[in-house]
Amino acid sequence: MDLYPAIDIRDGKCVRLVHGDYDRETVYSDDPVHMARSFEASGAPWIHVVDLDAARTGRPVNRDVVVAIAGAVGVPVQTGGGIRDAGAAAGLLGHGVARVVLGTAALESPGLVAELAGRYPGQVAVGLDHRQAGDRREVAVRGWTAGSGRDLAEVVSELSAAGTSAFVVTDIDRDGALLGPDVEGLAEVLAITDVDVIASGGVASAADLRALAGVERKGRRLAGAIVGTAIYEGRLTVEEGVAACGP
Repeated sequence: MDLYPAIDIRDGKCVRLVHGDYDRETVYSDDPVHMARSFEASGAPWIHVVDLDAARTGRPVNRDVVVAIAGAVGVPVQTGGGIRDAGAAAGLLGHGVARVVLGTAALESPGLVAELAGRYPGQVAVGLDHRQAGDRREVAVRGWTAGSGRDLAEVVSELSAAGTSAFVVTDIDRDGALLGPDVEGLAEVLAITDVDVIASGGVASAADLRALAGVERKGRRLAGAIVGTAIYEGRLTVEEGVAACGP
């Protein structure tokens, strides 16, 4: 399982939100490129970047910053947020980004996932950000500001055949809150798809990462775990995170 240190960008700064609430923001750095370099120097095998402004509006406000990060590090960069059409994806992949993550577009235009996955094999992932809604987990869209009315398991099953290289599964209720990951829910997702699953939301310690690394269904394990707040708050170093994820 790979560690993906997270860089969430808003107004050009490196920030974290709690539960995806744009009114509950903490700014950790005004230099996301420097942050990415520090993650690489600490041994991170990937870096996960989100353009929060674009996720909410669809406008690539921080695209230059994302591209600068991809050009500044030697490890692969995975990025999402506001990638709503083929042109936006191509622009990022053509400027050094290793993998793009489609969220809203994957729900509203599932054919786009198949089109891009065919054009860029291994470089297109789907981001499924969800909240508990009664007895189901509803996938959110538009920077977590709206519900899609779709259940997580239903969307995973539908999009598994589209050629996506990974599902990035985020529990919004845990994201940025250091409550621990939804190990059981992630295991359920792993059981219903042959696509790689990357966990996001809630990791607070190395023990949480070891728990995720131990999840196994049908002989398969989680492909990665995204960690943000725990690193920024000093609860976990990148080096400790990499070690906890296992060989």
